[in-house]
Amino acid sequence: MVQSPAVHPEVRETARQIAEMETRGAATIADEAAAALGAQAAESDADDPEAFRTEMRTAARELHDTRPTAVSLPNALRYVLTGMEGESVAALKRSVERRVDEFRADLEDAQEQLGRIGAGRLRDGDVVMTHCHSTDALACVEAAVERGTEVEAVVKETRPRNQGHITAKRLRELGVPVTLIVDNAAHRYMDDVDHLLVGADSIAADGSVVNKIGTAGLAVSARDRGVPVMVAAQSIKLHPKTLTGGAVEIEERDDVEVITEDDRADIGEIEVANPAFDVTPPRHVDAIVTERGQFPPESVVVLMRELFGESVEEPWTE
Repeated sequence: MVQSPAVHPEVRETARQIAEMETRGAATIADEAAAALGAQAAESDADDPEAFRTEMRTAARELHDTRPTAVSLPNALRYVLTGMEGESVAALKRSVERRVDEFRADLEDAQEQLGRIGAGRLRDGDVVMTHCHSTDALACVEAAVERGTEVEAVVKETRPRNQGHITAKRLRELGVPVTLIVDNAAHRYMDDVDHLLVGADSIAADGSVVNKIGTAGLAVSARDRGVPVMVAAQSIKLHPKTLTGGAVEIEERDDVEVITEDDRADIGEIEVANPAFDVTPPRHVDAIVTERGQFPPESVVVLMRELFGESVEEPWTE
C-alpha cells in the first residue's frame, strides 16, 4: 500500500480555516493558500524531485477541496504549481518560494490599484449599498475616502452569517457613516443609494458574476430603480474553466447556519437549503472593476483570454 505524502500542519490548518469560513474573502483565501504551499515546500522532507512534486500536489488538493466556488483559491494554487521548476529538490523549493512571494506581492498591489480605479466612480455625497463582505469593494471606498471624497453606506446584514457586520465595522473605521439594514429592506432603501457595490467570488467568461447568495435579486432591484451595479473583483476572480464551457460549482453549506437543531425538531420534517452563492447575469451589471481597468461585463472575456489563454491546467490533479 502506497502511503500518501505528509501534509504540513499549516496546510491542514489553513484548509480548515477556509472551509469553516474563519478565513474569508477571496483575496485573503488566495493569499493564505499560497502561504500554506510555501510552508509545505520549505519544510518538505522529500528526498527526490518527483516525491516533492507529489507532495506539493497533495497539499494543493487538500486546499482546493475546501471551497469549490471561490476561484481565487485554485488560481493561487495554479500560479504556484505551474511555476515549480528545477532538477533537484533544492531548486524546486526555491522556485516555489519565488512564486509564492511574487503571487502575494502582486495580490497586495492588485487590490490597491483596483481601489484607485473603483474610487473614480464615486463622487462627493454618494451613498453606496453593500452586500456581504468584500475587501475589493471596500478598497474602492477606502481609496475614495483617502482622496477626500465624502461617501455614506447602506450595509445589508447578509444572513445567515451576518458578514455585513464585518463590512459595517470596517467602514466605520474609515469614518464612513453607515446604516445597517436587514436583508429584506434592501428594495425599500434602493431609492436612497447611488451605487450598488459588491464583490465577486467568481466571474465567468460571459460576464456572469458569482457572489454571495442574494446578489442576483439585489441587482434586479437596482436595475429596476436605475441604480448602477458595480462589481469590484481582482483578476484572480476570473474563472478560466468557463472559457471552455465549464460550469461554476455553487457551494451548498451546512444547514446549521440557517436553523438550530432544536428549532428544526420543533418545526417538524423539513428540507433546508443553504446555497452560499448565486449568479447575476451580465445584463444586470454595469461595470466590473479590476486592477487592470474597468470592463463592461461582456468584455471581461478579453481580459480572461489575455491572462489564461484558451485552456487551463489543473496541476494539482496530475
